[in-house]
Amino acid sequence: MRFLERERQTLEKFLPGLDGRLAALTLQERERPQGPALALFKEAGGSGVVVPSEHRGLGASAVEAVRLQRAIGSRSPSLAVATTMHHFSVAGLIQAYEVTKGMEWMLLEAVADQGLLMASGFAEGRSGQSILASSITARQDGDAIVLNGSKKPCSLSASMDLLTASVMLDTEGGPQLAVAVVPAATPGISVHPFWGTAALAGAESDEIRLEDVRVPPDMVVRTELGDDGSLDDIQTVGFIWFELMMAASYLGMASALAERVLDGGRADPAERARILVELEAAMGGVVGAAAPLDADGPVGQAELLQSLVCRFSVQDTIDRVVPRCLEALGGMSYVSSDETSYLAACAAALKFHPPSRASSAAALCMAFEGGPLVIG
Repeated sequence: MRFLERERQTLEKFLPGLDGRLAALTLQERERPQGPALALFKEAGGSGVVVPSEHRGLGASAVEAVRLQRAIGSRSPSLAVATTMHHFSVAGLIQAYEVTKGMEWMLLEAVADQGLLMASGFAEGRSGQSILASSITARQDGDAIVLNGSKKPCSLSASMDLLTASVMLDTEGGPQLAVAVVPAATPGISVHPFWGTAALAGAESDEIRLEDVRVPPDMVVRTELGDDGSLDDIQTVGFIWFELMMAASYLGMASALAERVLDGGRADPAERARILVELEAAMGGVVGAAAPLDADGPVGQAELLQSLVCRFSVQDTIDRVVPRCLEALGGMSYVSSDETSYLAACAAALKFHPPSRASSAAALCMAFEGGPLVIG
C-alpha cells in the first residue's frame, strides 16, 4: 500500500476525479484566491459529502471524512481549510436536526441538491475572550431576528452560499448563545479584505460584516451551556468535527512534504521511516477519535476530550516532522522553489485554530481529574 493511498482512495470514492484534477494544477494555481480549486470541489459534488444519504447527500462517515480531508490537504491546503469549515457547519446542522427535528432537513437537502457552500462564522477566539463569546449580536424585531457584527477571518467569504454564525441572542433572561443560518445574498451582508498573508490565501478568509441582517426565527437555533459550563449536544458534536477535520487537513499538508521526501529517495531510509511512522500514527489517532461519531451510542464529554487530545497531539507531530522533512529535502529544494516553504508555513497554522493550548490546559487537566470539560 502506497503512502496516502487509503486517503486518496476515499477521496476518489466520494468525489471521483477530483484528486486527479487537483494534481494536474500547479500548487500556485490550487492556492491562489479565486482559483479553480473550490469550483472543482463543487463540481465534483463536494458540498454533500457528509450530508446523510436520507437527505440526498453522499453520506460519508466521520472516519471517511477525515481520510478524505487528509487527501485534500495533501493537494491543496487552502481547499482543505475552506472545506473543513463547510463540513463542520453541515455536521452542526445535522446534529441540530437530530436534537430539534426542525426544518434543518430542508437546508441539508438544499446543500446536497444545489451544491451550496456553508461558511462558518463562529467566534475566532480573540486573546482574553472565550471562543464561545460571539461578536455578532441578535435581537428580536417583530417577526424577524436582526443580526449585527462581524466575523474575521471567515473562510469561504467569497464563495459562500450560506453563512452559519454563532450569535449572542438578546433574551429576557439575558444574552443566550445561538447559531444563525443566513443566505449569503441577504441584504446587509458584505465582505471586506482581511487576510494579509500568502499562506492559505485560497481559503478566502476575509471579513464578513452583518448590518441589520434580518432572518426568520426558525433560522436561529438556540444552544445552552450546562450548569458546570459544559457544552450541549449540538456544540459538543460540532467541536469534535471541527478539531478532527482540522487535524486531518493539516496532517495532509505535512504529508505532502513527507511524500516529497519519500519520492525523492535522498534521505536516509531510517529518517524517512521515522517521518512516515509519526504521520501514520497521528492519523491513526484521528481515525480513532472520529469512530465514535459513526457509532450508535451517545457522544459527549469523553469524546470531546479525546478529540482535543488528538488535535494537540497532531499539532506536536507536525511541529516535529515538518522541520525534519525540510532538512531531508535539502537546501536546493528550499531555494529552487517556494513550494516546500509554502507547505511548511501552511502546516504550522494548525496551532492558530481555537481553542489554543494555553486556554485549554487547565480545562484538560480538570477533565482528566474527573471534572467537567469547559471550553473557554
